[in-house]
Amino acid sequence: MKKIPKKHQPRGFEILHEDLDVIVGNKAAGVLTVAAKWDRDNTVHNLLNLYVRKGNPRSNKCVYVVHRLDQATTGVLIFAKTEQVQHFLKDDWKSTIKTYYAIVHGKMPKKSGTITSYLEEDENYVVHSSKDSDKGKLAITEYEVLKETEKFSLLKINLLTGKKNQIRVHLAGEGHPIVGDPKYGKPTTNLKELRLHSASLEFTHPHSKKRITIKAPVPNYFRTLIDYEY
Repeated sequence: MKKIPKKHQPRGFEILHEDLDVIVGNKAAGVLTVAAKWDRDNTVHNLLNLYVRKGNPRSNKCVYVVHRLDQATTGVLIFAKTEQVQHFLKDDWKSTIKTYYAIVHGKMPKKSGTITSYLEEDENYVVHSSKDSDKGKLAITEYEVLKETEKFSLLKINLLTGKKNQIRVHLAGEGHPIVGDPKYGKPTTNLKELRLHSASLEFTHPHSKKRITIKAPVPNYFRTLIDYEY
């Protein structure tokens, strides 16, 4: 794929790979994946629809949502170009390897492990974790500590299920919330950016059936807390 000039890229979404079936890019912090009640226009979904229509208001071209990232989360996000591709990717989602980096407060007692619980969202859009299978949908998060400092730990995460706010809720439930998470963590005045990044996606391409891995570089504010060869 030839590199797309920055001026033609959707704002807040750097396209990393595009072909006849998919568009994969690096989502910036602060941009919604899809429309919300408070913002229907400034979304990756809407911006990509405009991008594939190439300024033609009569065009019926559009992209299809496969998965989502939280507004404050950065990193790899994939969209399908047809409904058929969307169904293929969703049906094959369990085989997709989703790797994240997160920086959390404190030091994890176990340097690797699996967090399992049931997640349910309340009427205020806050997700709660429970060990009761009647209280939500199963969520499984694998983690490994890569590096520690006196105050923070860098985690590599394998997301085995993809529920809303899953990584944030699971790590907060362990007593080690993600840095910069005012919703589930410790509101701080000087660390506002959420240190959660979708670093790579490995998926089966819907046409070639080959495995493809797309990686997105971590934002610079990760390195201000923990220097690491991301």
